[in-house]
Amino acid sequence: MEPARAPRGWRSLITLPVASAPVVVAIGGTAYEVRSERGGYAHVTLAAQLTPGWHTGTVEVPGRPPVSCRVRVADPDARFGVVSDIDDTILVTWLPRPLIAFWNSFVVREHARRPVPGMAEMLRAVVGDDALIVYLSTGAWNFAPHLESFMAEHRFPPGPLLLTDWGPTQSGWFRSGASHKREMLERLRAEHPHTRWMLIGDDGQRDPLIYGEFAQRHPESVVAVAIRQLTMIQQVLAKGPAAGGADSTKGLGPVAAPVALVAGADGFALWDSLSGLGFARPRAPVG
Repeated sequence: MEPARAPRGWRSLITLPVASAPVVVAIGGTAYEVRSERGGYAHVTLAAQLTPGWHTGTVEVPGRPPVSCRVRVADPDARFGVVSDIDDTILVTWLPRPLIAFWNSFVVREHARRPVPGMAEMLRAVVGDDALIVYLSTGAWNFAPHLESFMAEHRFPPGPLLLTDWGPTQSGWFRSGASHKREMLERLRAEHPHTRWMLIGDDGQRDPLIYGEFAQRHPESVVAVAIRQLTMIQQVLAKGPAAGGADSTKGLGPVAAPVALVAGADGFALWDSLSGLGFARPRAPVG
C-alpha cells in the first residue's frame, strides 16, 4: 500500500485538534470505539488477537470516510530489533538551524530532503525480512505522512513511527524530546522483554547521552549503539559554534561488554564497524 500524498509542511500544522471525539478503529475483524485525547490523537492499547507481521486496519471518525492504515504486530518471541532516530540520522534536515528548519518543515516536500548515504541499505540489511524496526523521533505526528512518503521513496524498511504531539503541553510550550525518547525506550523494553535492540542515532543532539544511559541501565537489552557522525559544519549548525570536533561516543560512557559502540559518517561507514556482529555488508546503490 502506497503512503498517502502529504501536503506541504505548513499545512500539517494548521489543523485544529478535536478532543474527546469518538474514533472507531477496525482491525482483525473487530471494531473498537475509543476517544481522542487533548491533542486530538487517540493513544490507546487495544486487546486485539493478531498474528505477528503486517496487518491492515481502518480508522474512522463521524462524518468522514474510513482511512486505511498499516499495523506492525511484533513477534513476542523476537530476539532482535532496531530503534532508529530520523532527523540527521536517516535524512538530512539540519533542524536546529532556524532558517533551514523553517524551510524543511513548512515549505519543502519530502522528495526534496536528502537521505543520509548508505543508511537505507544498512537498515534493510540489518532488519532483513522480519526483524522489527521502530523509528523514534522528537518530530511531530503531523509530519508522519511526509516521513512515510520519504522512507518509501528511498526504500527504508517500513516500521512504526514513535513521534510527539505538536504544540504546548500542560507543563510547557513544547514537550521534552529527550524525555519522549527515554520514555519510549523504556516502554519498548517493558513490552518486548526478550528483545535486544540496536540503537541508531546521530551526535547532533542527545542521542549518545540517551542511548548511553539506556545501555548502562539495561545492557541485556542492547546489542549495539551506532552513532552517525555529523560533519563539523553540521555540528555547528546543530549545537552552535562551540561544537566543532565533538566526540560522537563521548556521551555514551562506560557500558557493559556485550554492548558494541560504533560511530561513522554514514550508513556504509557504520556498517563497516558493525560487520563483526555477523551481518553481511550492504551493497552501494547503483547509479
